Amino acid sequence: MIAVVRRFRRLIAERARAVHPKLDPVCYPMLLMLRRADAVAMSDLLAELAIEKSTLTRRIDSAARLGLVERIPDPDDARARLVALEPDCRRKLDEILRDETELWRQRLSGWETADIRELTVLLHRLGESMD
Repeated sequence: MIAVVRRFRRLIAERARAVHPKLDPVCYPMLLMLRRADAVAMSDLLAELAIEKSTLTRRIDSAARLGLVERIPDPDDARARLVALEPDCRRKLDEILRDETELWRQRLSGWETADIRELTVLLHRLGESMD
């Protein structure tokens, strides 16, 4: 299991560098979350990432300094800010994820469809058991 965790950390670091050479890999999951929506409230990011508010603020600040995210006014609450990906960052993430999907297609091309389905079921079960 440690080898799997190590491999995922390395993959996240590679993906982070592909977004921007100076991006801290701990920011990459946040960018993936932001990719799912036009803009996200900090409270939603906090809940999903399960980190402290000060830690999230530092990560947002870091990504903003690199030109990857921006804070925008919340149309429903004048006091609040939402976090959104900058367009260039969204395009880069889309490209990275497209390439990653193609890579997985190639890796699994020799597998039987039933084996892929079983792997999917087992991975979902593993993920649910870890919550």
